Amino acid sequence: MPAPSPSTALSPSPGRFEIVVRHSRAERISAPLNSGNAIGSLTDGDGAPLVPRFPLEHATKNAKTATAATHRRITGGGFEEKLGTPRKPWRVTLSYGSYLKVDELLDLQQPLSQPRHHDEMLFIIIHQVYELWFKQLLHEVDATMAALDRDDLLRVAKHFRRIHAIQRLLEQQVDILETMTPQEFNQFRDNLNPASGFQSVQFRELEFACGVRRTDLMRRIELGDAQRARLERRSNEPSLYDQVKSLLARRGFAVATSEELVESYRQIYTNESQNYDLYLLLEDLIEFDERFLLWRGRHVRMVERMIGQKIGTGGSPGARYLESTLAHRFFPELWDVRTYLGSGAYA
Repeated sequence: MPAPSPSTALSPSPGRFEIVVRHSRAERISAPLNSGNAIGSLTDGDGAPLVPRFPLEHATKNAKTATAATHRRITGGGFEEKLGTPRKPWRVTLSYGSYLKVDELLDLQQPLSQPRHHDEMLFIIIHQVYELWFKQLLHEVDATMAALDRDDLLRVAKHFRRIHAIQRLLEQQVDILETMTPQEFNQFRDNLNPASGFQSVQFRELEFACGVRRTDLMRRIELGDAQRARLERRSNEPSLYDQVKSLLARRGFAVATSEELVESYRQIYTNESQNYDLYLLLEDLIEFDERFLLWRGRHVRMVERMIGQKIGTGGSPGARYLESTLAHRFFPELWDVRTYLGSGAYA
């Protein structure tokens, strides 16, 4: 079907609406016929206009020949850019690198060994990545506590799904670190003294947030004012452990003592169909606790593999100290209640 000419109606039948598009001839003295200025109108089948015509201007290569009067008539004065004026080049205000601060990030790896040892770069990157994941874990734990306070257990489950994935990654990163042999590590280890992973403020903050609050460690770590304020805030506000107990209390369970908490956990597990949301919450909590213990244990074995029973660079007993941290559990009653679950000869 051939396209209609600019002056041809789209629907010639009377009684039907049609759109007519044609070039204006009103300005033929000041604007050429091919100026690109088109006028449209809505008419009935007899060609009588139903509403005033409306401008359908589009730019062409000859647009700068139009007069200023024509330009104002078509645009209504709402577009004052001079025709034919070159556009300013588009400037990028945000990029992948500027948003993520990639240049600054890549400048943070500063090996100390001279001459530089090849494996020191790996050691730095692994531990910097750990700190980034600790930051994200704190972010997720804070969100989890807020959701518990709202009794929003669906949101809690969503946060724990991400937390568990990060925990698996933390453990897997040890595989990468263990591609470095003890002999290679010992060639630059002296440069690290007296720095030590024992001094990680974010890891201590994570422990405090979850309920393990060994505040005596604050005296053994060099802290800036902001770092000390963060740890003190964490030590004084409700922990994840506290938020779980508060939720259970709101649901009618006894939580005043450790024994009562164990019994409340036993009731939830024994009657899971009546308390299924709490049942799933307890399983998320025990997995969270277990994955932290697995990471701690993997870290202990990695340190022992690297330095044996040597003293840590920060003055700690090294692997012997790390072994003692395996006793720290965020939800000890969740481990205790396992003894009282089930039925039969071994219940």
